[in-house]
Amino acid sequence: MTNFIADLVFLQKGGFVMYFLLLLSLLVVAIGVERLLYYHRQDAGRAFARDFAACMADGSYDSALNMISARQEVLPRLMCAALLAARSAIEMTPRAAASAYMKVQSGVALARLRDHLYTLSVIVTMAPLLGLLGTISGMIGAFSVFHVQSGQATAITGGVGEALIATATGLCVAIVALAVHAYFVQRQEKIVTDMEECFSLLETHIDVMLRRSEAGE
Repeated sequence: MTNFIADLVFLQKGGFVMYFLLLLSLLVVAIGVERLLYYHRQDAGRAFARDFAACMADGSYDSALNMISARQEVLPRLMCAALLAARSAIEMTPRAAASAYMKVQSGVALARLRDHLYTLSVIVTMAPLLGLLGTISGMIGAFSVFHVQSGQATAITGGVGEALIATATGLCVAIVALAVHAYFVQRQEKIVTDMEECFSLLETHIDVMLRRSEAGE
């Protein structure tokens, strides 16, 4: 209870913008947790791309087919669907059909991976500005002491100190949001690299893999 009251006092000292900064900090945490769970479900990992490339290099097409059919992440799922699209192609060659499918669907998948990352980039910019707004508002209130009673230096300096709480809080929120944003952008880039590598290998060996896939049915 004492800590809760102290937190409320801290918020009040920072001014009205502290409540907006609190909401932004909660939003950063919520986005971070949601994206972490989503990436955990959708990211097959670098090991998958490495193992798939090794199977292609060794000519172990059956093992490669088993790999992509046994996984539910976005990359193996797209590769399985591309094989089906290539098999049912009529007006295009299997390679062209698979390439067209992977190009469109990978764009959709990447758009879902980017969800909420723009919101984080907005928070990175907005939080320090809100903190600065709170500081300016607090300093205006502190220096208005001159209009009430001159010579109260402690009141002025105390007001300025309290006003700076908003700037410090805004910077902390922005730093955390930037770290979360950078982490997921890096994971997204790794997924894109894995997609490009695996899609290229799939296109190169599509004919053989289709024959192995049909023979395995």
